[in-house]
This record gives sequence, structure tokens and C-alpha cells, in this order.
Amino acid sequence: MSVETPRLGSILPMPLDEKDLKEVVEKSRDWAIMHGAGMRSKTNFSKDALYFAPFVLIPSVFPRREFYKALELQLVLNEMVHWVAHNRIFLTEVLKETIQVDEFTGNLFKIYETVQDEGITQNLSLGLFRSDYMVHNSNSKIKQVEINTIASSFGGIITHLTKLYRYVLQELGHHDLAANLPENNALEGLCSGMLEAWKMYGDIEATILFIVEDVTYNICDQRFHEFEIKRLNPYVKVIRKTLTEIGNEATLGSSNELIIDNRPVAVVYFRAGYEPNHYHSQLEWDARLMIERSQAIKSPSIHYHLAGTKKVQQALAKPGTLEMFLSDSGKIEAVREIFTGLYSLDLDEFGDQAIQMALDQPERYVLKPQREGGGNNIYGEEIKDAILKMKDSKERSAWILMERIHPPISSGYIVRPGGPEVPELLDLVSELGIYGVIIGDSYKIYSNRQCGHMLRTKTSTANEGGVAAGLGALDSPYLVD
Repeated sequence: MSVETPRLGSILPMPLDEKDLKEVVEKSRDWAIMHGAGMRSKTNFSKDALYFAPFVLIPSVFPRREFYKALELQLVLNEMVHWVAHNRIFLTEVLKETIQVDEFTGNLFKIYETVQDEGITQNLSLGLFRSDYMVHNSNSKIKQVEINTIASSFGGIITHLTKLYRYVLQELGHHDLAANLPENNALEGLCSGMLEAWKMYGDIEATILFIVEDVTYNICDQRFHEFEIKRLNPYVKVIRKTLTEIGNEATLGSSNELIIDNRPVAVVYFRAGYEPNHYHSQLEWDARLMIERSQAIKSPSIHYHLAGTKKVQQALAKPGTLEMFLSDSGKIEAVREIFTGLYSLDLDEFGDQAIQMALDQPERYVLKPQREGGGNNIYGEEIKDAILKMKDSKERSAWILMERIHPPISSGYIVRPGGPEVPELLDLVSELGIYGVIIGDSYKIYSNRQCGHMLRTKTSTANEGGVAAGLGALDSPYLVD
């Protein structure tokens, strides 16, 4: 981090008194685990045990104006992704180089082409998206990190974590400060979206199917969605299956209904399927194709999934591209304002220019592959090594170059399982995520809304910030003017 990076104020004087700090850490750990802000351990895994998810003790400052801008913008981004996903010519053109060198994206695209050529069985798609931002210190405005169209996680846990911060502030004698913690109804909003799609499917006997990993560490977040669906509608059954189990157990009915456990499936909610290691063999790929061929409403459908790739994000930043999907000039400008520099590495003149930019000033950029789930990006001097290895090969088309966002630094404490009773005061940076729900087909959008937020925070020296990947910590924005 540059010494010129601006610092944000903290909502409380730092450091906290050591006695108060030790006491509130102990209480907040217990609060987190007793209210479900938990995860299974990757190092000491047991289905019978939970650890609390890493969290920041005191909520981090976030500019109020930029927070509400992000909320308003989510409806526009939902709309944009929806129309991108339904434009076959655009997706094919943008991904044509990537699918030749990235086997995973290529396999997804084969499924996409298959169902497109056969004719889409279920025209409706359900999007449960999350757009992620950081405040860029050059102008103190949000810039988009990425938009997630598959397995947008933590809507369940984060809803409960907002209540933890109210408790922590009260324990520290600052009841009045809780007024600046925005309400967060992400869990109810996301689950309402699934139930709305379930209702549109039109079969009260049909289930909602969660596609899950072979081993689920982020179990609380997933179960909260399941339990919330049951709270909102006690008559809807939720089933959890891996892609392997779908391949072995599911069938298509006479009208392409997806049948599992002798019941039709109305909605498929993917919490897995976004990484190559979720597909152990052809069986899992066949299962994904079966789902896409079916009558079930998918979240995401294969075209929503492809619309969330980094390559598409980069293409949307090109001049004149947004106008293909958004007609309102105000919306176009609002979206363009959140884009940072995004560059193709294709084997052409523009790709060569981007390669040279990365070699000249690697610290200015992030090198991103077509992957979700955290831990895949390349930073700093490692960019130069990666670029030099692939600059003369087609492999580079599977990557994009993104201008690095430099957020302001705050001070705070991260509470982790197995961490010290008195945590160290750290320099931190935060990333805001806004959840969105959209339901529509190639002709019409039937439902479009934003439905809550999350904040992830990491040390200022860490490159990656995924909580499930063990690098970041959950947080909540404390809004300031």
C-alpha cells in the first residue's frame, strides 16, 4: 500500500481499552456461534461442529452516498446482465477466444450451445446476483470489482451479523451509533426470489433443489436459505444434492420435468458448479446439461452463468457496448462510472498493448482468469512472471487485465477462530456487495429488485479477500456522510 493511501476514521477511538476489548471479543464470539454466524472448519472438519465465521469486531466506515448509489444501481445491473445473457451473438463473439483455451468455460459454452440449438425448454431464468465494489481513493467513489451471477454467498449469515454489531456497540456503551447500521434483509430477499420463481413454475408439489459441494464448509449460510424458505412457505420442500448425485439419481420426465426423489423440481439454486473441481468426470457435466435441458427454473441458467464471466465484464467496459443492452442514457452513464480499466489479452493489437502495460507497471493491475470463488487472481510482480510465460500463446485469451482499485484504509480488529483473546489492531480495507433478484425471459423482465448487502474486510496487505477461502472477514457498513 502506498503511504499516500487515505485513512478512514473509526467510529470509536482506537485502540480499545484492553480489558474492554478482551471482554467484548469473548462475548461476540459466543454471540456469533449461538446465532448461526458459523462455518465448518477446513482443518478440523466435522459435521457435528461449527466454528464462528471470521468477523470484524467494530463495523467499518463506508460513505453513505456511495452505499445508496450501489443500492440504486443494482436494478440497472440486474437488467444489463439479463439482456447480455439473452444475446447469443454477443456472448458467442466475446467468448470465442476464451473457450478455445479455457476448458472449463469451453464446457459451459458447449452446454449453452446445445440447449440453444435444441430450443430452450424453460424460458424463465432466476438471477440471484451480487455486485461487488471498493471505494477508489482517487475520487472516493465506488468502482466495481466484479458481478457474481452464480452462488452469490453470505446473504444468510450477513443478515444475522448486522444484529451482532448492534449488540457489540451496545456492550461498548454506544447505543446511539447503531442508527448508522443500515437494515439488511438479504436472506428474506433472496429466498423470496426463489419462492417467486417456484410459484411461477406452477406446481405445488414441486421442490426447490440446492446444488451443493461434496463437502460444505459454508453450511450455515446455505441452511439459513433453506430454513428461510420454509419459514416463508412451510409447504415448499428443499432438497440438497451434489452434481454427482444428480447424475446418478435425476431423470427427465416426458415433458422434460427434472425429477429427483420422485418429485418434480421447480427451481434449481446452484451453490456449486462454478469451479472445475466441482465436475469430477463427464457424469457431472451430463448432470449440468440435464438440468439445463429441463423445465426447472435455474439460478443461474447457463446463459446467466456465462454473462457473469470476467471476459464479459471486460467487454462491457468497451466504448459503445452498454448501449446494446441499456437504452436510458442516465443508466448507461451510471454504470460506466463504476467501471475501472478493463483490458483484453487477446492475440491482437489491443491485447499486445495490454500485455505491455502489465509488464511496464504490474503493480497497477490485477490479472484475472474466468473463475469464481476467490483465490484465483494474480497481483504485483507475479503478474510479470505470468504474462511472460503466456504472452506468445493463446492461453492469454483466457485472462483479463483489470486496473487495480486502491481503497482507503481503516483500523480495526479481526476476530478469527483460534485467534488471540486480545486481537491485534490492523490496517483494513473493505469490499461492499449488493444483492439483486431478477426473473425474466428473452422478451420481458417480470421482477427486478435489490435485496440487501454484505461487507467483506481484509488486511490492507492481503490481495484476496474471500471469507470462505479463509482470507477475509465478514463486516457491516457503518454509514458516514
